[in-house]
Amino acid sequence: MKSNETWKSWLRGDLDLTDTLPEAQMPSALEPTGTETSQTSGEEQPASMKTLERWELHLFQKLYPFFAVLMGLAIVVVLMATVFSLPRFGGEDVPANNEVAERYLADGIEETGAINFVAGMILDYRAFDTLGESHVLFTGVCAVILLLESTEEVNIFRRKKTKKRAPAPRLDLTKDPILHQAALFIVPIIFLFGIYVVFNGHLSPGGGFSGGAILGAGLIVYASAFGFEQTERFMNRKVFRMVTLCALCFYSLSKCYSFFTGANHLESFISPGTPGNIFSAGLILPLNIAVGAVVACTMYGLFSLFERGKI
Repeated sequence: MKSNETWKSWLRGDLDLTDTLPEAQMPSALEPTGTETSQTSGEEQPASMKTLERWELHLFQKLYPFFAVLMGLAIVVVLMATVFSLPRFGGEDVPANNEVAERYLADGIEETGAINFVAGMILDYRAFDTLGESHVLFTGVCAVILLLESTEEVNIFRRKKTKKRAPAPRLDLTKDPILHQAALFIVPIIFLFGIYVVFNGHLSPGGGFSGGAILGAGLIVYASAFGFEQTERFMNRKVFRMVTLCALCFYSLSKCYSFFTGANHLESFISPGTPGNIFSAGLILPLNIAVGAVVACTMYGLFSLFERGKI
């Protein structure tokens, strides 16, 4: 529906709804006003449909501020209620000042199988927080795609609204021989080091976030040196969607299993293994891989969107 496309253009910041809505006459009812037709995008459209679309835009403009303020107030109330229910900072009854840190250090290796206490904490004891952080990255990419991804409709609208001027010259890094030759040597090392950091995160400092950032940086260097056409052979929109979806779904399902067994004091069939081995620490290693995949795709996706307007 045209009103839906108009709303998307407004959400991207390319359209001011006040410019498309005449102030003179507003429909007083949704009844068809006649048999007149108007030409819109080369197709005949009944006048009643055009009137209905104007009415929907007007209604959206009136209701959007109200619901936005209402939602903001609801969030403020929930957050303030949470703050007032927290224990006193530094009090003896605060968990952070008693058994939590001692539990991590005393029983962390036995319960999680991870030599790296940080990995055991964020991907086992506090895996729910890390699950939220991964979804925050995914939500951020979705928002940037919605706002920045170029479409044919947006390009047509911009050409109509802006004066035609020569685009600013851009530096083509793919033609830089120094960057090209350096990338041939350094990009494989970046990828190899990123994989090592992800797979070794439960044994030493590293993990999904840091290793994913290294892999994302490698993708950015590769795309800058060899162009997006070469990068799309192994990292395109379809691969981006599949990797992100599979990683988040695996993380969610695996931790739902862990939460269920832990909350009901059930024995888990996933063993922590022998601490110090590469295949140990239960689900921490595959969760590190999932987080690393999400972080790498997020970094490359944001770079591609800002650089060329699409993934």
